[in-house]
Amino acid sequence: MKLHELKPAEGSTKDRKRIGRGVGSGWGKTAGRGNKGHNARSGGGVRPGFEGGQMPIHRRLPKRGFTNIFRKEMAEINIRDLNCFQAGDVVDEAALVNAGLVKGRRDGIKLLGNGDISTAITVKINAISRSAKAKIEAAGGNVEVF
Repeated sequence: MKLHELKPAEGSTKDRKRIGRGVGSGWGKTAGRGNKGHNARSGGGVRPGFEGGQMPIHRRLPKRGFTNIFRKEMAEINIRDLNCFQAGDVVDEAALVNAGLVKGRRDGIKLLGNGDISTAITVKINAISRSAKAKIEAAGGNVEVF
């Protein structure tokens, strides 16, 4: 078998619909667009969210709340996730990304106190809960918040 002998399986391909090519094709004259109206015109059609002139849902519903433009998006990890590190390791943002515990771009990382830790590690992180700090220090590690 050669490359020029290859062809698709029988019945697996269809010719594209050629509209506007005469009345004999079944798609001539108005080419499936109907008679007159917005959608029959070149460039016709409505924008997303248009409801035929009815007041759109996004205008019918009341406005509520506000968006805080100064909000910080923190990645959250728990104490139990730090058990993959060896005793004496320095755990910072780069180490957490390399370990696959933090993904994506965030404004910082916060360590929460869910779970337990048995190894003495040094944690350099943006924010930490009181219970997480107590558990790390009880295991013989120390915490640096910057």
